[in-house]
Amino acid sequence: MKASEIREMSVNEMNEQLTSLKEELFNLRFQLAVNQLENTARIKAVKKDIARIKTSLRAAELAAEQ
Repeated sequence: MKASEIREMSVNEMNEQLTSLKEELFNLRFQLAVNQLENTARIKAVKKDIARIKTSLRAAELAAEQ
């Protein structure tokens, strides 16, 4: 997911996407623990997507304050 795609989302859409990414990260970590994870690079990608969404949410929060 690109940052430009995230910026186009509404705050509610970003919160929904954040929730689904956190669930996916939990599932990936669980798969890693039981040695069923095939693509370990997906964990890093999901973490970066979560960070991008949190950054955009914070920017929207700061813009709303002004």
